[in-house]
Order: sequence, then C-alpha cells, then structure tokens
Amino acid sequence: MDLLQYSFFQHALLGSLLTAIACGIVGTYIVSRRLVFISGGITHASFGGLGLGFYLGTNPILMAMLFSVLSAFGVEWVSKTQNVREDSAIAGVWSLGMALGVIFIFLTPGYAPNLSAYLFGNILTISTGDIVWIAALALLLVVLFSLFLREIVYVAFDRDFAVTQGLPVKWIEYVMMFFIAVTIVLSIRLVGIMLLMSLLTLPQITVNLFTSDFKKIMFGSIAIGFLGCVAGLVLSYFLNVPSGAFIILVLVLFFLIVKAIKAVSKR
Repeated sequence: MDLLQYSFFQHALLGSLLTAIACGIVGTYIVSRRLVFISGGITHASFGGLGLGFYLGTNPILMAMLFSVLSAFGVEWVSKTQNVREDSAIAGVWSLGMALGVIFIFLTPGYAPNLSAYLFGNILTISTGDIVWIAALALLLVVLFSLFLREIVYVAFDRDFAVTQGLPVKWIEYVMMFFIAVTIVLSIRLVGIMLLMSLLTLPQITVNLFTSDFKKIMFGSIAIGFLGCVAGLVLSYFLNVPSGAFIILVLVLFFLIVKAIKAVSKR
C-alpha cells in the first residue's frame, strides 16, 4: 500500500484504467471484425512515425499518430478499391513503417531518448499529459459506442447485412480504423510497440471463452485488462522487471488458466 503514496504509481494506475477502457472497447471491435493482423500492422507502422519524430526533434507520439492513421486509411483504401489483398497491404505497411523507423533513428544525431519505453513500454514513466490524452480518447469511445453501438455491432459481425440495412458502412469502417490507430499510439507507453497487439486481443479472447455477446465481451475485457495491468505493474515493481512485458505475461497466464479450467469443467 506504500506504493500508493507515490505520484508516479498513482499516474500508472490511472493510466492503466483509462488504457484498459480504450483498448477494451476498440479491441472488442478488432476481435469481432477479425482485424488483429491489421492492428499489428498499424502498431508496427507507427514505429516509422516515432523515428521521424526523433529525427525532426518533434513530439514522436504525434508523428506516430499521423503515421498510424495514414497507414490505417491506406490499408482500408488499397484493400477495398485497388484490388490488393488485405494481408499483402498490411505486410507492406508493417515492413515500411519498421524500415523507416530504423532509418530515421539511425540518422538522428546522438541517441534517441526513451526509445526502449516506446518499444517495450514503461507505464511508470507515464505523464499527466499522457493521462489527459488517453482520458479524452476513452471518453470519446464511450460516447461513440453509446450512441452507435447497434450500427458498429452490425458492421463488426456482418458487413454485408449492414449494407442491406442501409447503414453507412464505409464511414463506420473508416471512423473505427481512425480510433484503432489513435488507441494504438496512445497506448504505446503502457506496453510498447512490440507487445501492444496482445493488450488489444488477450482480454477479449479470454472473455470470448464464455460469451459471444458484444457488450459482455467489451465490459469483461475492460475489467480483465485493468486487473492484468495492475497485477503486472505491482509484480514488475517488486521483481524489478519491465512493466509492459510483465503485464502481457499476466494476461497470457490468466488466459491459459481460464482455458484450462474451462476444459476441465467440460470433462
């Protein structure tokens, strides 16, 4: 309990809660639409923006967000209109982002500060500004899904049916791709580029073992994501290991335990 006296740990807990809300909402859409590979491509494409930010001496998060949004829209546009397979477009964006990131970081004079925090995450260094940004994102997502949950669920589970119902499917897809990209970038400080895809999927597939209801998966993944973040954060602090990696390890172990318990109960 002594940890709660430190402001950096208070920031970490608040950041974990807000990130769990954002990733829980967006991740449910990702898993339902089977966009896990796309989220991975966007995540790694953001590395190019980070490298450009370091090279230009500007805010790397803003540049990463620009790269991520453009990558998300690019994959959606190319796969839908240019007769290019979606997995091929994602692979191209993934590779391009990583290559540009390496080149820009190599060209940056001196050493890129806090690079490991962006790659592997370090929520203990999260700032008040980071919390404000992720809080704004979480609020926007809550409002968006509260107002248009039915339309989003239709598109997530059956795009063709949504088209027959006269829904603006393309607009919904582009809006969701935008929020996927923004959520990815603003969550980088939590677990890092290399592990972020797991935070967007592991809580959801854990809840999905018990239900296929979109709302239940969303709320359940928020709860599991937050508990996993807190457990990983506390354990990583006492064991002196990277917090981002330990958060993912906790979520993986929780999924395996739940999966095993369900398998035994069936027998």
